[in-house]
Amino acid sequence: MAKKDTSKSALRTQKGVSVSEITNNASIKQLKQKRKTQLKTDALIQQILEGNITALSRAITLVESTNVKHLKDAQTIVKLCLPHANKAIRIGITGVPGVGKSTFIEVFGKHLTSLGKKVAVLAVDPSSSLTKGSILGDKTRMEDLVKDKNAYIRPSASGEALGGVAHKTRETITLCEAAGFDVILIETVGVGQSETAVHSMVDFFLLLKLAGAGDELQGIKRGIIEMADAIIINKADGDNVKKAKLAKLEFNRALHMYPLKDSLWQPKVSICSAIEQKGLTDIWDMICDFEKLTKANGYFQQHRSNQNKFWVLQTIENQLKSDFFNTPKVKIALKKELERIANHETTAFAAASYLLNLK
Repeated sequence: MAKKDTSKSALRTQKGVSVSEITNNASIKQLKQKRKTQLKTDALIQQILEGNITALSRAITLVESTNVKHLKDAQTIVKLCLPHANKAIRIGITGVPGVGKSTFIEVFGKHLTSLGKKVAVLAVDPSSSLTKGSILGDKTRMEDLVKDKNAYIRPSASGEALGGVAHKTRETITLCEAAGFDVILIETVGVGQSETAVHSMVDFFLLLKLAGAGDELQGIKRGIIEMADAIIINKADGDNVKKAKLAKLEFNRALHMYPLKDSLWQPKVSICSAIEQKGLTDIWDMICDFEKLTKANGYFQQHRSNQNKFWVLQTIENQLKSDFFNTPKVKIALKKELERIANHETTAFAAASYLLNLK
């Protein structure tokens, strides 16, 4: 019998690619991608340190992103920018809606840039807790400041962040300082939410008030004055000048009722008119006096050190909370427990205890 020719058979064995070659190719691809990402990150950091606003905005967007893929790059950027930060004075500005925060920040920011300062405004925009939508209108309201080459305005939706301060504001401060901004102004949504968050990330806490609004004593009740390093009576113009001066006397009396702060700084009251651009020099001089005093007595650095400790614990708390609520077993059990509470089959405390003890 003739030997069968297998050279033309479709079943003949072809030389293949080994498993090791496939693995190596995948590893090389991953390594190239990692290097490419690293190069992009390094370039972005270098641009930030050079004061490139576009790069700064891109980095802040990465930091604020909820996409898990962006987390590692964001952490790397913040970490490498950290040695170049901590050189600015951080000023928190709060007050009830309508007190004129945006107008004040714009004219105050322009005043500072005229003195040769580089000013970053982190304006926390009120966003809906239901729809998560926000206006982000600070750039529209601060028309002059947004055009200033020595100013940078970054509106961020507050969402459900404590005290109306955007979740990643701490990291954003670091990036702005690394970009060369030496004055950071942080605007909060306003009194009514916890102001502890903004107070725990700034050096100087400034409270804006209105004269004759009937909330002088109410403000004292809220305890907000205990945190304030200065109270500014805004809109002291026209017929309001007399009322503003009277309000200044009332707040000065109230401040002397409080014990001396650990900083040894006696909080001061000043009046200003953002519209007429009056009183701005006095406010900046006051902040400079505070900085000089607290750096001399060691409080300035001690306060920042305490803030860092606070934010370590706060970050751990937030992460634990996030991990807990994102656990599949907890998600299912939580839905059932909420239904049981609605049907009066269990109490909120019993349900919470059950959920926390889930393994």
